[in-house]
Amino acid sequence: MAAIDSAALLSTLSAASLLPSPVIPSTFQPTVQLSVSFNETPVAAGNLFRASACKTAPTVTFTPEHGVNPSTKYTFILIDPDAPTPDDPKFAYWRHWVIGSIPSNGDDVAKSGKVLTEYLGPGPKDDSKPHRYLFLLYRESEDAKELTKEDVGGEEFVQRRSFGAKEWAEKHGLVLVGVNWMLGAGDGWKEAKDEL
Repeated sequence: MAAIDSAALLSTLSAASLLPSPVIPSTFQPTVQLSVSFNETPVAAGNLFRASACKTAPTVTFTPEHGVNPSTKYTFILIDPDAPTPDDPKFAYWRHWVIGSIPSNGDDVAKSGKVLTEYLGPGPKDDSKPHRYLFLLYRESEDAKELTKEDVGGEEFVQRRSFGAKEWAEKHGLVLVGVNWMLGAGDGWKEAKDEL
């Protein structure tokens, strides 16, 4: 995947009204490069994916963080701030995927970490404007207990909505270190020039 520099990433987040936001503070500076790809197609800071391209979980890796203890663990989440629609985000943040206890080497997070919420692919309606999807990587505190499924919440459809991502991260001492994001649209969505 082509690397995107921090300044370019922060610029795209700002342009998409994701920086600052409840989950990405204005002071955020990434310390890892978070790489996400669906079937070999990379997520590149705001590119558009159709729902059918996201049915299976993406491959997620990250560059090792400098200056941390090799035993440090990480937590990854995928959330939607635009559920059910960008014009009426009453169910933000929708929790699509959570993985904890990820080793610091940054290898495939789904295979190396502990799945706390099973992957549920983005599914915006065809008549909705594209949703923004946030891929967030957090450093776990060294003295924290290992997170469990119960710490995150249920996996039923209604249990995934209105996830308090900011409060949850603070409660568990998680520090944001990496971000990537994409736009997601229904397969039948027709692009209008004024929507993006």
